[in-house]
Amino acid sequence: MMGLPGDMTSDKSGAYRPEGIASKLLNLIHDAGAEMVLEVGCGTGHWLTILQDQTQVIGIDQSLGMLSKAVEQKGNFSLVQGNASLLPFQRKSFDMVYCVNALHHFKDPSGFITQAYELLKDYGVLALIGMNPHALQDRWFIYDYFPGTLEADLKRYPSPGTIADWMITAGFGEIRWQVAEHLLNDRHGDEVLSLTREFTSQLMLLSPEEFAKGKARLEADLRNAEKTGETIVFPVDISLSMVTGWVKGGPIQK
Repeated sequence: MMGLPGDMTSDKSGAYRPEGIASKLLNLIHDAGAEMVLEVGCGTGHWLTILQDQTQVIGIDQSLGMLSKAVEQKGNFSLVQGNASLLPFQRKSFDMVYCVNALHHFKDPSGFITQAYELLKDYGVLALIGMNPHALQDRWFIYDYFPGTLEADLKRYPSPGTIADWMITAGFGEIRWQVAEHLLNDRHGDEVLSLTREFTSQLMLLSPEEFAKGKARLEADLRNAEKTGETIVFPVDISLSMVTGWVKGGPIQK
């Protein structure tokens, strides 16, 4: 697969591992002195396996299919089937709650943030990581060749400012924003010919007809480039944002 940030899968080698996100999550565990951590929208458990040696981690996801893949990893973490609209945990159960590329899938993201505040202990932290198309700085060939994908992302991905507002309303303090990961993974020439709708969630939102039209545009440009001996570069230059909010002001006051 040719992975991209909408779902974070793989690079050309098939094993894309964004180190920036991992290091930032590990730093937050240290800053919060986190002994109990919850990932909401844990998917196949990729981030749980990275954090499991540093703290006790629990992952929750609505998809049983995703959770079954997480179970296959046989990691030292716990898994729960459920959704972000009704988290089945007691108040003040966690030192840290985080989501990576999941918030835009939640039916009520602001309501989730309010729930997360209730789940966190004093001086706990919520970290939300995802794309920020609102900055209009990303360069991604999916947006170039498939009309409607950028517009859809602008609707479904809340901006860091919106997330910060939701955090303030929920009661969080010491709210910070930073770039969690800068993804540079350009595709060259016919590397994109294997593109399918399953490549990333942005394409899954398109109808089969819309996807076919975009794929035809891409293939036409490849044919024209071949005639002139050129190799087209299909850009992947995307930044993932991280917004963090702390309960009772954050680690500085611990």
